[in-house]
Amino acid sequence: MTSMPGSGSRTGGTMRPPADATRLARFTRAERWVHRCTSALMLLCIATAACLYLPQLAVLVGRRRLVTTVHEWAGLLLPVPLLLGLASRALRRDLGRLNRFAPYDREWLRAVLWRSYHRPAGKFNAGQKLYAGWIAGAVVVMLGTGLLMWFTGLAPLAWRTGATFVHDWLALAVGVVVLGHLWMALQDPEARRGMRTGSVDRRWATREHPRWEPADDEQQADEDHLADEEQQADEEPAADGAQPPGDGRPAGGGQPSSPRSSR
Repeated sequence: MTSMPGSGSRTGGTMRPPADATRLARFTRAERWVHRCTSALMLLCIATAACLYLPQLAVLVGRRRLVTTVHEWAGLLLPVPLLLGLASRALRRDLGRLNRFAPYDREWLRAVLWRSYHRPAGKFNAGQKLYAGWIAGAVVVMLGTGLLMWFTGLAPLAWRTGATFVHDWLALAVGVVVLGHLWMALQDPEARRGMRTGSVDRRWATREHPRWEPADDEQQADEDHLADEEQQADEEPAADGAQPPGDGRPAGGGQPSSPRSSR
């Protein structure tokens, strides 16, 4: 069973192959944990924001002060799952993939515009990369403007007024984009299953992500495992209080003799 982020063992950031040979390991448990927690906090922010800004929902829900408090803390905690998940090597590798645009990503965008079925993509397609980058930037802006609105003593009135304007309109844009993301996910059951279970069908991977090479993930996972074992082996002598070899001292603990001392 895979451990949570921060584990130094093999299960901390590696993907074990699924028992079914027709499936491919796609996401580790740590990555799925980050996605679920972030999704829950994001949906909580959107739901509470709707209750604060839509009069019909505000009257229906009531308890405006409680809704405001939940909204503030959900927004403040929004980046926490990702920050904790950085302990996972698999998550860091996938963040690197999301942050890099390859030439075939432009081909994917052109194929979408022209409604072509030939859409080359690696582990993540260009749409997923754009969505991840946009959401990451939006969360940073929403967090900054939200803090200015929450702690009124941080900035003058003009700044708080501008922060409120940006926060409100960007919140509307985030809600629309997240709903679009959910709609796309509903159209792809196998992608949802991959995020839920960690594995996907090989035929789906070949069709939707033809440039993705799962063997690279397995090779990197093996290299990470070897690095962990070497680090653990180096730490064991120090933990036992033994003298590490190769320090130039004899086993008896005395000083090494020199040619002058023998005369």
